[in-house]
Amino acid sequence: MIHSPDRRLTSIAIDLGQAIHALSDALDLVGVDEVFHGKRVGFMVTQCGLALGLGAKELGDLFHAALLHDCGVSSTHVHCYLVNELDWEGSEQHCIKGSELLDQFPPLAHLAPLIRYHHSHWDALHRLDISESVARLSNLIYLVDRVDALAKPHYERDLLLARHAIRETISGLSGSLFAPDLVALFLNVSASEAFWLSLESRHLIRFIYEREEECHPILISFPELRQLALLFAQVVDAKSPYTMRHSLGVAQLARFLAERAGLSSETCAKIEVAGLLHDLGKLQVPDAILEKHGALTLEERAIIQRHSFETYQILRGIAGLEDITLWAAYHHETPDGRGYPFHRSGTELTVEMRIIAVADVFEALAQQRPYRESLPPDEILEMLRAFVRDQRLDGAIVELAGRYLQEIWQIALAVSPIKPKPDLAAT
Repeated sequence: MIHSPDRRLTSIAIDLGQAIHALSDALDLVGVDEVFHGKRVGFMVTQCGLALGLGAKELGDLFHAALLHDCGVSSTHVHCYLVNELDWEGSEQHCIKGSELLDQFPPLAHLAPLIRYHHSHWDALHRLDISESVARLSNLIYLVDRVDALAKPHYERDLLLARHAIRETISGLSGSLFAPDLVALFLNVSASEAFWLSLESRHLIRFIYEREEECHPILISFPELRQLALLFAQVVDAKSPYTMRHSLGVAQLARFLAERAGLSSETCAKIEVAGLLHDLGKLQVPDAILEKHGALTLEERAIIQRHSFETYQILRGIAGLEDITLWAAYHHETPDGRGYPFHRSGTELTVEMRIIAVADVFEALAQQRPYRESLPPDEILEMLRAFVRDQRLDGAIVELAGRYLQEIWQIALAVSPIKPKPDLAAT
């Protein structure tokens, strides 16, 4: 149960543009080593939008839609189709899922139609009962999205040589996959070497930085931030059936424990958001590792240990989210300093960080995993206490969890919603 917005949190305002870029960074991680797909699509669609003479607002929306166009993709398996196949059966499924996600968040809901149709063929798309603007702009995203798929093998190598074949392929799809006038526009915009060189990583980063500098801040409230965090969490949790609802469960458990510990209502609301965001970096972990039935190799464990650092890197670009960023990113740090990725210890770990760490472990143990079934509450508590003895978790927080064991176990399993009630005597 995600709690109703606390409207007293009026002091926190987040720039929506920064949050969109953070979500784009998270989505790019699904490519594992191929991490700039959304940004390259954003660059190309912006250049085409400028050639179309779009106004600032429409151009900004088109750019944001390009950054978020694959928000329906969490799986590395599906991402392989996106960058290795020009077209494939079922390609619209991630478009439908992505548009449904954005529809849930009013400040971005107007982008949902562009996401919904960004893999629709022009020869069918222009016959649908949708506006001409949605049809054309979503088709433009589709066109440059496929350009990036064709260009993928050639980045940082022989892109200038390969560009001619890419342009010929796009030209040959005029009237079928893509609108003829948009193909002509793209061929004109992409005629220069500069267009293609700008797609390489070091130049692309410069474009993104300059684009951010040009944009005026769009402030969203804390309740809207919470809605956006829930959207982020849905993307992460959809990565594997074994992690379904994990972020939501951690957020609920963390808030429950924070309230029982007597923390302020503002802190409890913020800790819930940190719980929703804590595993953003796991989008970079290949599906095969998350769903492995046996023990992880040292190499696989090292890949897993990247994820909380990636969470930190994604969130640190959002001004005003500094404390939430650290609470989320430190969920694998331990009191004795043997955790990862920063090796923080002792007083460097605040009560909020310690609460999220306990909530994360409890939720994980309560969930089924490829290598074991869900554990019963008494066994979970026994394991948590063993982690305390090994200085991997905070003892006071674990004992607080023990006092409400059945309730938090029900939250972890989503058996029934628990209505929080403050326990001011808890410490």
